[in-house]
Parts: sequence; structure tokens; C-alpha cells
Amino acid sequence: MPRKFHNALTPITVRNACPGRHADGGGLYLRVQDGGARSWLFRSTAGGKARDIGLGPAAGAGAIALADARAMARELSTQAAKGEALEGKRTKARKAAAEGQAEALTRRTFRDVAEAFIDRKEGGWRNEKHRQQWRNTLATYVYPIIGDLPVSLIRTDHVLKVLEPIWSDKPETASRVRGRIENVLSAAKVQGMRFGENPALWRGHLDHILPKPGKLNRGHHAALAYGELPAFMADLRAREALAARALEFAILTAARTGEVIGATWSEIDLAGAVWTVPASRMKAGKEHSVPLSKRALAILEAVLPLNTAGRADAPLFPAHDGDALSGMAMSMLIRRMHKTEQAEGRTGWIDRKEGGRLITSHGFRSTFRDWAGERSTFPREVIEHAMAHQLPDKAEASYARASLLPRRVKLMDAWAEYCATPLATGSTVTPIRAEA
Repeated sequence: MPRKFHNALTPITVRNACPGRHADGGGLYLRVQDGGARSWLFRSTAGGKARDIGLGPAAGAGAIALADARAMARELSTQAAKGEALEGKRTKARKAAAEGQAEALTRRTFRDVAEAFIDRKEGGWRNEKHRQQWRNTLATYVYPIIGDLPVSLIRTDHVLKVLEPIWSDKPETASRVRGRIENVLSAAKVQGMRFGENPALWRGHLDHILPKPGKLNRGHHAALAYGELPAFMADLRAREALAARALEFAILTAARTGEVIGATWSEIDLAGAVWTVPASRMKAGKEHSVPLSKRALAILEAVLPLNTAGRADAPLFPAHDGDALSGMAMSMLIRRMHKTEQAEGRTGWIDRKEGGRLITSHGFRSTFRDWAGERSTFPREVIEHAMAHQLPDKAEASYARASLLPRRVKLMDAWAEYCATPLATGSTVTPIRAEA
């Protein structure tokens, strides 16, 4: 036991003591440093080894009075006699800070963690489309359900609440959403924000609850038959929404949706009537030149005034906040057009080969491919290159890049002309559009 002194110190000696250690009794010491700094120590001996525990300052801001220091020493002495672990003021403060930090981490929401995850990882992702898909799918399917939940509290039932509504109808999207939730929760665990098994894990977990993705009917992107396209385009041109112009431009160029909404004015040569998509935004990772028909150019000239700042990096089709139009804008437009058709007693804009599913914006690439292959006389390599498909034969692919642009100009002009085919006089529908 430490040597005891009976009230060896007084407030005056605490204030005037010279450098060194000054015992008060019961293991309590006043330590005075050469510079005059004063602090309290408690010395405990266990197993023949002495240990000093800091109690706090004896002078200055936050100073502990002599009486309070003695009370703290008595408490520590009692704990030592019981064999309990001793913690000084600094140790307790550090422990409390660590516990507070851990608690703050576990209170972070899924949305916060997901956005931070994307910010850290997106620099290594190949193209803008992938970054947009991450943000769009989380914003559409995940955040409305678990976005504001603390990441530490997310369980399997929360993940299922996100996935079950789309697992059968949109299996490919649902599978990607599940993987993205799993990645975010894994990152949260690594950072100490949650513990235990990942509730979005597939193998050995969700695979016991949900059907395997491979057994679901993925099919193709639902596409409109090209015989119905002129009627669809007439409906589309009559709409004033910016999403309508973006969708029409995507159809006329046979481009992917992500390529259109990510396009900027720096990629457009209005005088040369060419849109050059950089390799970083192409699925194949190679630059792609798209001939622009007269109607495609007219669309660009119509939306050009929206770029009020005249920035080369401004999107062709900006949203209200100035950023690129959301990928969901075209999908929602198609839904509205479909409902209008149904309200007028027709079956709507559906893919009749894919079980009557609602068509998609991406599906118009299939519409173009079917029309070009069945109704035009253009060679296969011209059509495939127009769609930015990779030709299997390297020599053929090299030839295509070098010499097919003039022929693709004619192809895209022919496609635009077909899209603008007038409807039959006295009718607003083509024969293939069945009545409901």
C-alpha cells in the first residue's frame, strides 16, 4: 500500500510548492514541473510495481481542488483494494471520446455512407454511365426505404423490403441493387459503423429466401416493333418536355441512354453534323462518331439556348439544377405516353415479343437494329458500327472505322426519314397498334 501522510498538503502549499513531487497521503501526489505546471497523480502498487495515474490539473483552467483530488484518490484506492482496473481522468476522457465517436459512426445513415462510398470509389470506375447507375439506382430503389436508417441498424428484413418489389419484374436491376447495398454495408463494417453478417449477402443468406437471378426471365430490353415507331415518334414530337427531346435524339442516333444524358456540347460539331462520344463514356471504351441527321441537328439547335452560360462542358439536356437530365426522365415519359394510349382504348407502347412488357428507352436500339436489318439494304458492318458494336473480325473492324462514316451518314438519314413517316390519312394509328 502507498505510504500515507495525513493532510500533508494545503491549498497554499499546492499553490506555492516548488518543482518535484509532493505527497498528500493515501497515494495522492502533487506534481510540479520546472515550468510551474501542476497536476495531481495517484500512485498505486500492484505486484510489486508502482503505477502513476493522472487525475488532472492542479492549477489553471479546469483545476481540481485539493479536496476533490483527495476524494478521487480515495475512490481509486478502494478500487485497487478490490482488484478493479484503475482509470485516470485522461484514460476516462479518451475512452468516453472513443465511445462517443463509435456511437456517432453507428448513427450515420445508409445514404451518408453510400454517398461517401461512391465519392471514394468512382475515380476508379471506367465511365460516367457506371457512376450514374450507382447513384440513380440507390436514389430510386434504396434511399426511399432505408436511406435515412442508421447503417448500424439495417437488417435482412430492410434489404428484402428494397428487393422484393423489383426482384421478379426487374431482375437485372434488382441484382445490381443488392450488390451495391452489400458493398456499402461491407464498407460500413470495415469503418466500424456496423458489426455482424452483411444482410445483403447473397451466398448462404439471401439465396435461401429469394429465387436465383438466373432462373428469372431477364429477356432483352423491351423494344417497340419498328412498324409502330412512326406513330410513337409522332406522339413524341408533339410533347414539349425536355425528356421528349432527349428521347427523340437517342432514337435518331441509335445511342444508349447513358451516352445521351451524359453528352456535353464539347462533343458536338454542329457544322460537321457529327457527335463524337469520347472513349471514357462508351461501353466498349473506344471513341464513337455519330452522324447527325437534319432532325437530330434541329433538336440540338432547339436546346442550345438552354446553355445560357455557353459552357462547352454543359450537358445537352440539362435538368432544372443545371446537371444532366436524370436517366429516369425518359422512362417516366414513356410511362406517361403508355398510360395515355391505354386511356384512349389501345394496348399502349409494349413489346409484343416480350410478353407485353412496357418498352424501354434502351429498347429503341433493338428497334433500329431490326429495321436496319429487315427494311434497309445497308451491310451488316455498317449497321453494327452505327450501334458501336465491336466487330469480331479485327481486320473488318479496322476497315469499318476507316471507311464507313459516309455510309453511316446515309444510314442515319434513312432512319430519320423512316421515323418521320407520315401516318395514314384520317388515322392516328398504324394497323399494328391493336385495340385493347
